[in-house]
Amino acid sequence: MSSLVTSHVQSSQGWGCDLANSYEGREQESTGTWQVQEAKARFSELLETSLRDGPQVVTRRGVETAVIVPYAEWQRIKKPRYRNVKEWLLAPEARTDDLVPERLDWELGSPPRFD
Repeated sequence: MSSLVTSHVQSSQGWGCDLANSYEGREQESTGTWQVQEAKARFSELLETSLRDGPQVVTRRGVETAVIVPYAEWQRIKKPRYRNVKEWLLAPEARTDDLVPERLDWELGSPPRFD
């Protein structure tokens, strides 16, 4: 099994949220942090730790830059949840209450007078 490096910048495409949600229940300590120099020098160990303990964060100059995740996890995250809008609307977790606005009953005043 291999791992894949995902850029922190790519989280704007939605990957970051899914990754965070998939590891929400785990201890914070299980996600390791590696400086880029350490990650380069001990890359095999970084991969093994990723497979065993979950995502590993790589930092450059103290800034979180990339995450190493197991490839199977990456495939699961990358896979779209729904193929189309119909599947999304029919999903049990779909929140469709707000799709149709509530109809308001307006009190009509007297019609305008044209003298």
